[in-house]
Order: sequence, then structure tokens, then C-alpha cells
Amino acid sequence: MKAGEPVNIRELARQVITENGGIAKAADFVNAGIRAADVVNMCNAGFLNRVRHGYYQLAGQDISSEEQLLATLIPKGIVCVESALFHYGYTDFIPRKWSIAVPRSMSRKKLEVDVLALQPYYVQSEIYELGKTTDDFNNVTLSVYDRERTICDCFKYRSRLDNELFCRTLNAYANDTKKNLQNLSIYAKRLRVHKKLTELMEVLLND
Repeated sequence: MKAGEPVNIRELARQVITENGGIAKAADFVNAGIRAADVVNMCNAGFLNRVRHGYYQLAGQDISSEEQLLATLIPKGIVCVESALFHYGYTDFIPRKWSIAVPRSMSRKKLEVDVLALQPYYVQSEIYELGKTTDDFNNVTLSVYDRERTICDCFKYRSRLDNELFCRTLNAYANDTKKNLQNLSIYAKRLRVHKKLTELMEVLLND
């Protein structure tokens, strides 16, 4: 691609962005033969918008949902706690921020994403993938902790949760036909919340 062909470069950039679900990395442009200088020029001309450092989408086209942004910008993130509770229907309160578990070693700068409101939970590597699964979020596949890990996290992060939300969550889980009490016990021991969790859950399950 020659530098004197802005229209063709724009068409190629549009194609790259479309193929990457609405957001392209700088490396995606380079792989397609678009120079970094061309990307800068397209941003200056108002053709591209920089979502965050190294990530771009077409200007004036809000084609990326929050879920797609999350999948693209924070691929290591795992939906957890408040956002997971809403996903599983344990609360009807829509979280104002995405609760996301990330490795404790992850740089804070990687979570400086202006286009998303995030509530990060920094998790030790040995328990980071405990209970990790994937599910559909508005037609986007995201990593999310399963029901049992989510309930254990409610105990682990008890001080961060509203008391009413905490109580409603436990009742909703107790009545959930998809609950897995064996996994709940295994996770609770790994996360060191087994005693407190068992005391409360036994009362709810025996009501």
C-alpha cells in the first residue's frame, strides 16, 4: 500500500477493524500493511478513534458493545462478584461498573480504560482460574466465574458488598436448581471461607 492512497488505506483499515469485531490493535494494522504513521493520520483526520493506547475503532460508529470492549481490551479478565451475580440472576441490580478479576501481577495501567467503568479484583495466581468458565454476554463470549466461585467470593469480599445484596444472593443461590454444593465446598476450602459459608448455607438449605 502506497502512502499516496488514503482512500484505499481507509478501506483496508475499515476491513481490519470489521474483521476484529469492531476494535483493532496497532499490530493488526501493521500485519495488514498499514504503517503506524497512516494510523496516526487517520486519527488526526477523524476517521479513526483511539479507544485506548494501541486500540482503535471507526469514528462515529458505536459498533462495539461494552462486552466486546471488555473481551478485546482485557482478554485476561474474568467477570466476577457483582457482575457475575447479575449475570446469574441472583440480583436485579445492574452494576454501574464491570467487576473483573485479573491476575495480581497485572499492571494497573492495563486497566486504565476510559470507555469502560471497571471494578477490578486483583487475585493471586494460585486461585485465579478456580471456577473459571465461559458464557454468553450479549452475544459475546466472556470468561466468568461459575456460581460456586461467585458465592465464595461474596464471602471473601464480604466487606465490599451491600448487606441486602449479600443476603439476597445467598437466598437466591439456595433456591437455584443449578447449584453444585460439592464444588461450593471445594472452592470454599481453597478460598478459606469454608467455616463462615457452611454455617450460613446450612441454615438456608434446611429452611
